[in-house]
Amino acid sequence: MLDLQDEILTVLGDRCAQSDDSLAEKLNVTCSRIKGERQLLMEAGLHLDFLSESHYRLGTHVELLSKEVIERHLMPLCSPATVAWDLKVLRTIDSTNRYARDHVAKSELSGVVILSESQTAGRGRLGKVWASPFAANVYMSIIWRFDLGAEALQGLSLAVGVGVRRSLARLGVSGVQLKWPNDVYCEGKKLGGILLEVVGDPKGQCTVIIGVGINVAMPMAAAEEIDQPWTDLMSAGATKLSRNLVVANLIASIFEVLNDFPALGFAAYRDEWESLDLFQGSQGIVSNPAGSVSGTILGVDGSGALRMRLVSGEEQRFIGGELSLRGKL
Repeated sequence: MLDLQDEILTVLGDRCAQSDDSLAEKLNVTCSRIKGERQLLMEAGLHLDFLSESHYRLGTHVELLSKEVIERHLMPLCSPATVAWDLKVLRTIDSTNRYARDHVAKSELSGVVILSESQTAGRGRLGKVWASPFAANVYMSIIWRFDLGAEALQGLSLAVGVGVRRSLARLGVSGVQLKWPNDVYCEGKKLGGILLEVVGDPKGQCTVIIGVGINVAMPMAAAEEIDQPWTDLMSAGATKLSRNLVVANLIASIFEVLNDFPALGFAAYRDEWESLDLFQGSQGIVSNPAGSVSGTILGVDGSGALRMRLVSGEEQRFIGGELSLRGKL
């Protein structure tokens, strides 16, 4: 059964002007309840266009996620060999990856996709805050089961990055590049990120949770907490892209990678990833718990490890850590 916020969003979805009074009459509740729930939605990041002091409608660029619309877009995009999907569209949760972890404990299904209109505790790598305003971007986690151990999944996050870039290219978004190990950039600014979590036996059958965040139409107020240059699909010129269409293309491309990865490994994606490498040839710094190492970024090897030439001329490889350009820590 829909709760009041869902009912309000359903009515606003027709984009006709409303007021607290008109919504209260339509939904058979008091005006004060409508005002309170509307305020909560706005605090979560929902943008409304106010046409007068009392009348408003859904913001011009706001598009609510729809399971039916996403699945309609997905049908022609997915090959018969791709595993069937189980799509869950939520309004507000703390984190899609956290929700996915709980789901793994209750079900053995693979191909589960969790989407949320907003996150109250979205996180990127190393626990960094991920800005997650309401109905503005894509916050998605995919649950995928592998019969391989974690070692055979090395480079998976980079391969998923290739899948993300393919989906955006199919939608006409140009200038997309990748940063090791899991960032998506456009025209030198961060567009999104990928976060993988492995659940289960690291040496046998395991489940991977693939978290993907893509900025679509980031409100400036929500971007105040972002501590680096960023962009979104609207700024990249994709002003008329449907968020539901973006989600469908992401799912189709990532599913294709996940379906093929056990047989192909990262080596099949290496050349494509390196052609998209934002930092290749630059002077960079890799930081991890053991310290920081600087040198020239050479690219990645067949397992997805970062290759760096040190000042001594020695080549060193890293399977984890945080990469930044020298002088831009």
